[in-house]
Amino acid sequence: MVQIIKIENKSKPNDLQVVNAKRECKGAMAAAHFSSGRRMVDVVRLWVLVFTVLLPWCYGGRVSISSQTLDVHKYLERLNKPPLKSIKSPDGDIIDCVHVSHQPALDHPFLKNHTIQMRPNYHPEGLFDVNKVSIPKSNEGISKPLTQLWHLNGKCPEGTIPIRRTKKEDVLRASSIKSFGKKQHRTIPEPPRNAQPDLINQGGHQHAIAYVEGDKFYGAKGTMNVWEPRIQQPNEFSLSQLWILGGSFASDLNSIEAGWQDQKEGNWWMQFGNEYVLGYWPAFLFSYLADSASMIEWGGEVVNSASDGQHTTTQMGSGHFPEEGFGKASYFRNILIVDGSNNLRAPKDVGTFTEQSNCYDVQIGNNGDWGNYFYYGGPGRNPNCP
Repeated sequence: MVQIIKIENKSKPNDLQVVNAKRECKGAMAAAHFSSGRRMVDVVRLWVLVFTVLLPWCYGGRVSISSQTLDVHKYLERLNKPPLKSIKSPDGDIIDCVHVSHQPALDHPFLKNHTIQMRPNYHPEGLFDVNKVSIPKSNEGISKPLTQLWHLNGKCPEGTIPIRRTKKEDVLRASSIKSFGKKQHRTIPEPPRNAQPDLINQGGHQHAIAYVEGDKFYGAKGTMNVWEPRIQQPNEFSLSQLWILGGSFASDLNSIEAGWQDQKEGNWWMQFGNEYVLGYWPAFLFSYLADSASMIEWGGEVVNSASDGQHTTTQMGSGHFPEEGFGKASYFRNILIVDGSNNLRAPKDVGTFTEQSNCYDVQIGNNGDWGNYFYYGGPGRNPNCP
């Protein structure tokens, strides 16, 4: 679904309005996953076709893997495309300005001869106070322009996209080059209706989510506040995001974690703010999601490596339990879905799920200002979560 981020009040924890935001480690990637017998068996993270790239925040550490075990030099040469300009960010990142037609997304075999669509045909009704077919033609006249730290040292030229340069240590977080950038669908939270006996141990991933199912969905939206959770181990992470799912958890699961679907073309789009359309995932990359989604999830996820035989102390959200409420607990509010009429509306019959509520929990509510909302998260290891 669309990604919309807005800082509402700097005097308290950043309140970001997010429509299907993927919270991942630094990089110009958003996540799309699928497992299809017709297309691919592996669940693969795809580079989103972008016109401008939002560099995500990272809530994770780095895996200590000997560089002698991986030959990453050739891989990085293939991944990092020759830039027309490079900009060094004050935080040490290198931002490469790559021509839009040379972006890594186009290395995908299904995209070799793809013609890039520069803007969607439709926005969800209610996303803006405009007609659903009225698409912003440019970013002119924006009162609060999109800025990032690296902009202090320059901007990318017209016709290029900014991509954070992938470094050796980024690749070394993975167990191998082959596994870099991939995510197994068993790490996606599966509510208890179909849960497998080993759900709690699905790769060490644990969740606290709200979800809806049983209908056709074409996107999702929500506003969340953002914290800085503590991470215990360098191979763990903590994130907050939205999932759009289609297919079967058992065999053929499609997952996209940022975007809304243009129902005319079937593409799934990603957007930042009210004006910045970042890019899309073409419909033909998916099986089930080429039509619609069957489940929407909002919430948090952590990795519990249990390296010392105990539950991790890695925090989810703010590190506080939901019952501690506003000002302490992390939340999603005004959660919405896009229906078959291309309208944003409140979801019905919202459910919740967490594997171990004594470690991370979730509580839902509803009121006039926040609509459907929920608090979620927790500290991880505690006296009730050894």
